[in-house]
Amino acid sequence: MSGETPNIAAVGAYAPRFRVDAAAFEEAWGQFHAAGVRSKAVPAADEDALTMAHEAATRALDAADRAGEDVAFLAVASTTPPLAEEDLTARLGGTLGLTESVTRHVFTGSTRAGTRALDAALAAGPWDGVGLVVAADCPRGEPDSEEEHAAGAGAAAFVLADDGPAEVVQRAEFAAEYPGTRFRRRGADATEGLGVTSYDRQAFTETLSSAVDRLDFEAVDAAAVQAPDGKLPYRAAGALGVGTDEIRAAATVHELGDTGAASVPLGLATALADGHDRVLAAAFGSGAGADALLVGADEVPASLSLSGSESLSYAEYLRQRGELTSGPPSGGGAYVSVPSWRRTLDQRHRLVAGRCPDCGALNFPPEGACTDCNSLVEYDDAALPGTGTVEATTTISQGGAPPEFAEQQAQSGDFDVVVVAFDGPREREPASGGTSREDGDARDDGDETASAPAQVTGTDPGTLDIGDRVEATIRRIYTQEGVTRYGFKVRPVRGDDSG
Repeated sequence: MSGETPNIAAVGAYAPRFRVDAAAFEEAWGQFHAAGVRSKAVPAADEDALTMAHEAATRALDAADRAGEDVAFLAVASTTPPLAEEDLTARLGGTLGLTESVTRHVFTGSTRAGTRALDAALAAGPWDGVGLVVAADCPRGEPDSEEEHAAGAGAAAFVLADDGPAEVVQRAEFAAEYPGTRFRRRGADATEGLGVTSYDRQAFTETLSSAVDRLDFEAVDAAAVQAPDGKLPYRAAGALGVGTDEIRAAATVHELGDTGAASVPLGLATALADGHDRVLAAAFGSGAGADALLVGADEVPASLSLSGSESLSYAEYLRQRGELTSGPPSGGGAYVSVPSWRRTLDQRHRLVAGRCPDCGALNFPPEGACTDCNSLVEYDDAALPGTGTVEATTTISQGGAPPEFAEQQAQSGDFDVVVVAFDGPREREPASGGTSREDGDARDDGDETASAPAQVTGTDPGTLDIGDRVEATIRRIYTQEGVTRYGFKVRPVRGDDSG
């Protein structure tokens, strides 16, 4: 990479498929407090900020034609990391196949964390590789609060490289003391606010406009503005020097809700994917601080999955969130220690199979005697691309799940388990400036495979049939001793609604 500030080379974005709309909240509470929010995205029982970050990051890397091993710098932003104290970048880097020497940073504690991460990455380049910035969030509030009614979920990711088609041409920030506008107490899950409307609006407008005033621009095509609800960004339009049409062009809040630290990154990713060539990104964090970025872009490679496919009632919404379940069963179920789980992360996170040095057969997992020649050997690593074909399928109904999966079933209901013939490794030419990687395209007849069982996610039970094509993704498996085990599940080959 040259000595110049890196550009945005590609974007990715993801939102869960579940949606709950304003009418469901009105029926439950008699009113809906989130102005301008028509529906909001709801994480499934096996989703959290880490899994959504993985989804957005893999899409951005695919759009950039890059692999995890190309990444030299990783910045991750979230106000809702799965654990309050643990390095989120370590697990996420593992699921993405990043090398252990990658420079990593975590940004949290504020809804401007997403733009803080992007700003830090822009300042940190150049690297011998590419940068990756990911913002993922799923805030919560007290049951009948403005924060809860608006709280959505989603993630956005940016690949940074010297030859990217989108340049951040100006950056600015501003901070002023406005305590109490939005906060989460130590040890609490719910975000709160004092509900002083004029005070909150003044903090939002003054802080954002002061950051934007430090930029020099006359007009933009789209404006990605922090959206705690679907009304406040438009109220600030005049102070920011943009019109409501420009804000609407980058808005995701109306369909996804308040996505916290991912709000402005999602708006920026959407605007770039839609082909807007001059975009303002203005992020607000309570306290209060703001970031303003002006982006000039040509055509930016993008892979976005933001469409919701399944509506929930309010009761189903609470169930997916774990509010209506009795918790995990006593006795727990099959115990797997964290050290034992860690020894299998290559297989669970990155689908690393073993190639028998005697006969060349693939074995997954790579342990025990070879399934083809019965030799007891030390296998050679063979990374699978993650796509495959369903060989068998069954549905696990209520009461049929092993104890460690009982809590998941209580939240999400019946789930499918399939046996998948995963495609064998495929090499392809390296991307420009990158290294070779596995190719996930459909295999030719007769290509080698490695079979393995997997839970199904991202679709209703009974959807998959034998012969259907699937792909692996990362999801929560279960939690023991307070530590969540993440691993691969499969879903129908993903779509792309980026246009």
